[in-house]
Amino acid sequence: MTTSVGVRRTEATGPGPLDAAIGLALVRLTVGAMFVSVFFENLGKGLYTQAGYAGLINYYIKASHSPAAWKSVMALAARHAAMAAPMQAFTEISLGVLLVIGLLTRPVAFIAFLFLGSLWISEWGTAWIWELLVPMLAALGLAVGRAGRRWGVDALLARQHPSSPWW
Repeated sequence: MTTSVGVRRTEATGPGPLDAAIGLALVRLTVGAMFVSVFFENLGKGLYTQAGYAGLINYYIKASHSPAAWKSVMALAARHAAMAAPMQAFTEISLGVLLVIGLLTRPVAFIAFLFLGSLWISEWGTAWIWELLVPMLAALGLAVGRAGRRWGVDALLARQHPSSPWW
């Protein structure tokens, strides 16, 4: 059997590169949609206001099992919630939109991995461990796998600049 990109595959060799690209694109769209959804959920809860953001961060400081050094970082963010809350809102919606459209997927996915990792550490002991670990590792896979090259703006950019590490 020959796929649409001319790669021959048999039952013995399994899925071809096209199947992997489609799989990565689906994961990219899912993680991106998750960020967009969380943005609107948090917006509706008032978590991007100074009081809402500081309240949530202070809850994590009291209830989580994060390392003391990380709790110091969270305390700094809570003290500067007027600036940190809109920055988090901008980060979440930007990561979501860029992943959904597949633009600069590799660096955006790596930033999403780091962002989700910081949230995972912040929530230790207050949330189900897999809640953020799974999308965090999915984001890392997207960064490694060049997930924007299927159904994304990166595919168009890769045709013009195929050796660029950004897509």
